[in-house]
Amino acid sequence: MKEKIITIFVILISDILLLFSLIYLSIIIRTKIFPLFTLNLPVFDHPLGRYLKLIVIHVVVMLYEGAYTKRLTFWDEVRLLWKSIALTGIIALIILFVTKQTESYSRIVILTWLALCFIILPVFRTKIKEILYKLGWNKEKILILGATENGIKFMRAIKAEPTLGYEVVGFVDDKTDLQEIEGIKVFKYEDTIEKYIKQLGIKTIAIAETNNSVQKISNFINKLDIKLNTIFYIPDIRKIPIIGTKIMYFFREEIFAMEFKNNLSQPFNYILKRIMDYFFSLILFILTIPLFIIISILIKLTSRGPIIFSQERIGKGGKSFKCYKFRTMYVDAEKRLQQLLENDSKAKAEWQGKYKLLNDPRVTPLGKLLRKTSLDELPQIFNVLKGEMSLVGPRPVTKEELDKYYKESAELYCLVPPGITGLWQVSGRSNLTYEERVSLDCWYIRNWSLWLDLVILLKTIKVVLKGEGAC
Repeated sequence: MKEKIITIFVILISDILLLFSLIYLSIIIRTKIFPLFTLNLPVFDHPLGRYLKLIVIHVVVMLYEGAYTKRLTFWDEVRLLWKSIALTGIIALIILFVTKQTESYSRIVILTWLALCFIILPVFRTKIKEILYKLGWNKEKILILGATENGIKFMRAIKAEPTLGYEVVGFVDDKTDLQEIEGIKVFKYEDTIEKYIKQLGIKTIAIAETNNSVQKISNFINKLDIKLNTIFYIPDIRKIPIIGTKIMYFFREEIFAMEFKNNLSQPFNYILKRIMDYFFSLILFILTIPLFIIISILIKLTSRGPIIFSQERIGKGGKSFKCYKFRTMYVDAEKRLQQLLENDSKAKAEWQGKYKLLNDPRVTPLGKLLRKTSLDELPQIFNVLKGEMSLVGPRPVTKEELDKYYKESAELYCLVPPGITGLWQVSGRSNLTYEERVSLDCWYIRNWSLWLDLVILLKTIKVVLKGEGAC
């Protein structure tokens, strides 16, 4: 408990210091830099102390949102921080309007401060938490009941989220002969789990033993609830929608119902998605006009053939369209592919498994660079502006791929336009098997939300810059 209080205090103080620094920087931008680019803008004195109430408002909002007590994944924390910053801005402007102090404060300073908070606060806070948890402060041990596929995935997910502050110290499973999994010990005898909890100082467990009966799982929870702070239950429900799921309680009958909604079936949601597509695509096109010109010239100088390559793909409603890309292959690409597949059994197996080749003889030297940086997909902006594609969606596929690999999921795939980027691209790209790509596409459609689209777009930037999984 003492460590928890100290951790909260350190994060709170670091937040206040950062917010104070950003106010100071915002005033400098307004008084020293902004006037250089704005004619006839009067320069006023902006005392630092006048804006300190912004910090007070923000901290109160953060406390209300549970920003100092909740253990959140990185993207959940970003969402909470952005929501808190937006609320702070709204509350501050309302207070200034009601108290008739708007003339005493610079809206440019306030808006600059809010913009800096949006960018810097999530990164700064994440690093502070990572440092604290690495030092062992307020780190909580987790014991996973069940060395199942879900249990192992949960363990990997915890490892990939250092800001959660959890540490998996072991599995408990009587049904496996494994003594350890990825360096983590597997304990036996589930009936003595209370002994492990006491010996290891466990305050959190995760139940991933999906083979147990509902009654047995219920007994575990009821028996361990009073000894623990938190119990995670990981059901095997990967093929149903999860994001946005609501729980409806019926107290008299002591049951609850999970409410699943097809978010994309709501016209308002789909309209919002399309507005975001058109808005960001138009901005992206304007910003990348120089790139379009440079790449077009390089393609013409380095190989024979057209600049743009188009191929028929399947879109929303099962309608076909011409998907645009910068040409990255030689004009005799199909001939080169057939020769390779006939003479190289390993390449044939790779092609049949992924529909891609790591060392593709069809690709030009410039094409390899364009693919690695994903610049070959820039012309798909025109597909988005034409309404044939989306910025985020399932991978655009051919009719042959749809029939061969999607099968009963083909109807689900056709519910939305394919995307320039998607969950498949930020989860491994060419390192994935085709079956994994199909699974990710279906998961995305079932769990769609505007927030999920925004997260995928932001993660795409990182993936493209690192060239992860590209070929």
